Amino acid sequence: MNYAINLERVKQDIYTIGRYGYNAEDQGVYRQGFSDEDIKVRNWFQSYLRELGIKASMDGAGNVIGRYGDDDRKALILASHLDSVPAGGMFDGVLGVVAGLECIRVIQENNIPLKHALEVIATSEEEGRFGGMLGAQALTGNLKLDWLERAKDASGELLRDAMARCQLPYHLAMDAARDPDALIGFLELHIEQGPVLEQTGNTIGVVEGISGVFKWKIKLIGKADHAGTAPMNLRSDAFMGVADFAHEIARIIEEEGTDKSRLTIGSVELKPGFAHTVPGIAEFTLVGRDMSEDVMKALADACRRVLSAIARRHKLMFEYEQMSWLEPRYCSQDMMNLLQKHSENLGFKTLVMPSGAGHDAQFFTDMVPTGLLFVPSVGGVSHAPDEWTHWHDVEKGCNVLLQSVLELVAE
Repeated sequence: MNYAINLERVKQDIYTIGRYGYNAEDQGVYRQGFSDEDIKVRNWFQSYLRELGIKASMDGAGNVIGRYGDDDRKALILASHLDSVPAGGMFDGVLGVVAGLECIRVIQENNIPLKHALEVIATSEEEGRFGGMLGAQALTGNLKLDWLERAKDASGELLRDAMARCQLPYHLAMDAARDPDALIGFLELHIEQGPVLEQTGNTIGVVEGISGVFKWKIKLIGKADHAGTAPMNLRSDAFMGVADFAHEIARIIEEEGTDKSRLTIGSVELKPGFAHTVPGIAEFTLVGRDMSEDVMKALADACRRVLSAIARRHKLMFEYEQMSWLEPRYCSQDMMNLLQKHSENLGFKTLVMPSGAGHDAQFFTDMVPTGLLFVPSVGGVSHAPDEWTHWHDVEKGCNVLLQSVLELVAE
């Protein structure tokens, strides 16, 4: 028998969740991790699972876990997140949670016998309000107690205080780690959050891995001067250093990178920051990405060399601090083959591709066989009120997930 998901049911769930934190003024979703709206939707989801006859609980990290199947059996996890960025969209994260639930509902209503249990997990704090992916890190044993105690958001609020308001003693997050021997794998369906699938005419993206990322905070120090009296050839203009470096990025990638390399200057601050003053200091961020850590190191080395040369040219001092370095994470080849097979069996044009953005899945790759599936984002837009994925693409992605799940867990 050919089983299929119920798209109307999926739509209704996505719209229902989208009302939590919805702002009518800008039509964005405001549901940051451990905010009032975030804990409301988590409580609602637990109740909803129980109404459907699915065992539901919330662990010490705020992950909502719905389990279907015998307690003594190994489980396949279907997961994504429910929190959003400020003024976010309706599909990011939510689609994966609802798709996982829908797979369970199809199995439940058709009384399909299982050899393994299924768990749908709505992970907590994936969007990094406090600087990590708390829920996935907790589930995979990648948390440190000292980080939990000192992590804070951009406003200075401590993570432990935000969790306490949600009746979640922060130290209990350390108890959320799962035993890999009790799991058979992890699957996540997510919107692409980029333009590649749409522009290449593909319906399904089978993710090969998640790019490694390094983040630098860079400072170029020159000399503030009067914009009218300082001759051009005698200036130590810190901004000119930034501008010259920006022009070098394409060359650095061409010489040291790959088609999967990314270098981005995302934030620039000039000091003193006055229209009639030559900037004496330029502080900016640089974020680099690639699917190979060796390539990441080559890009980083090239950036250091180029910045040093530019600093000498403009009579500047060059300083930098590495804020983070995350290695690339690779999905299981078996899971990739499974997802690709079922996508193509259903007649969908399929692309094997990397993910430049981080996802819950990346923390599971070293723990259990992990697969990540993308569906197109209209215009490549995400993390914005006009984020959208066509319902026909949602349906296709959910059905690929369902067929893959059935192969893994059905008797």
